[in-house]
Amino acid sequence: MKAIVCAFLLVLLPVFAHAQDQGIKLESANVDLSNTASLQRGAKFFVNYCMGCHSAQYVRYNRVGRDLGLNDAQLQSYLIFTGSKVTDTMVSAMPPADAQKWFSVAPPDLSLESRSRGADWIYTYLKSFYLDPKSGTGVNNVVFPKVSMPDVLWELQGTQKALFSTIKNPDGSTYQVFDHLELVTSGKLTPEQFDRADRDITSFLVYIGDPVMLKSRDLGLRVIGFLIIFFVFAYLLKREIWKKIH
Repeated sequence: MKAIVCAFLLVLLPVFAHAQDQGIKLESANVDLSNTASLQRGAKFFVNYCMGCHSAQYVRYNRVGRDLGLNDAQLQSYLIFTGSKVTDTMVSAMPPADAQKWFSVAPPDLSLESRSRGADWIYTYLKSFYLDPKSGTGVNNVVFPKVSMPDVLWELQGTQKALFSTIKNPDGSTYQVFDHLELVTSGKLTPEQFDRADRDITSFLVYIGDPVMLKSRDLGLRVIGFLIIFFVFAYLLKREIWKKIH
């Protein structure tokens, strides 16, 4: 019984962890994996802005191409900039040793990030960087304080500053609570356009976390439909067999 309880708590641990993320309310990503155009844009943003440091070593280029409607020539032209083959996995060109030296920690592989963090966390995190002169990278993040990652999307979003409210305790002491972010300099995209780009990247990360998710859902619905129809026929057969038995 204790083993079952422990296993249950371990399953719920990530949920509790997300709920405690510095008290920051996560925004809804509204991911739609059936939107192929969004996934294509997300793949483009991922290889241009994320793969300089991060890998997605559990997914292959040609699998992405097959699912997103891209042929090998398009993959080579638009998604592969490291000299890899279409049959290779999506591995960053940055050597892990250099990443460790530059950022004090090697950037994590993002293949399963969406399954670990959740789509809403990723979506909110990517738009929550703000200027912080005390940080080694010059930026911080309200969702992930003291993050080592620089704001790689700053040229698209622009730069932001974080505004905090001062809360007073009964004993007279005070502490700072995050209030909101305010745009300092504009980026190449409007806030609405950046939100869409952020959602596209998040959708792509959700996709690579489980490339067969849509097929699994479709198969699950088919199985449930079959079981419902089977139950109806089984029930009618049972009534027919037992109707003369009292």
